[in-house]
Amino acid sequence: MQIRSWLRGIAMVAGFCAAAAGAQTPGQAAPDFTLTDVLGKSVRLSDFKGKFVVLEWTNPDCPFVRNHYRTGNMQGLQKSARTDDVVWLTINSTNRSNGEYKTPAMMTEWIRTQNALPRSVLIDGESAVARQYAVKTTPQMVVVEPGGRVIYAGAIDDRPSTRPDDPPAAHNYVQAALKEGKSGVAVAKASTTPYGCSLKY
Repeated sequence: MQIRSWLRGIAMVAGFCAAAAGAQTPGQAAPDFTLTDVLGKSVRLSDFKGKFVVLEWTNPDCPFVRNHYRTGNMQGLQKSARTDDVVWLTINSTNRSNGEYKTPAMMTEWIRTQNALPRSVLIDGESAVARQYAVKTTPQMVVVEPGGRVIYAGAIDDRPSTRPDDPPAAHNYVQAALKEGKSGVAVAKASTTPYGCSLKY
């Protein structure tokens, strides 16, 4: 009996992992979620159906994230998205039990000092949404098309480094996915291996 229970438990875990691993597969529906932003407002992904949406997983303590903000690369993408009527959601999924967890007030101040321009900054303190999307690193990016399907998932670009010279010179996968998606053509590079700091579950 104990062995059967143990096997059932293993099967359940395996099933959850398989679902999580496929949750961000390009071509599939983006898992819906509701999170609270740093201002205390409830934000639901499906509320933005009809628009392109970029999900950016962040952690202010991560050197890779800091490099994209220090160089102005992330802010430039956010500004361009806003101009093109693309919804940009910045998500901090660092678990509240981790020392790198940031309160809404702390995230608000960090976003202000970075002159960042996301539509909303969301707190995923239980890391639940990160698990839905099988997020491994910060930064990690997902692009969702107006019908609610994932059209890109993975790294922000093709330069996995913390050197300031790299973001401006890199091939930006998010920018390319948005351009191709808005043109109505299939995204040439719909999935890449994310790089950065491990997400703090």
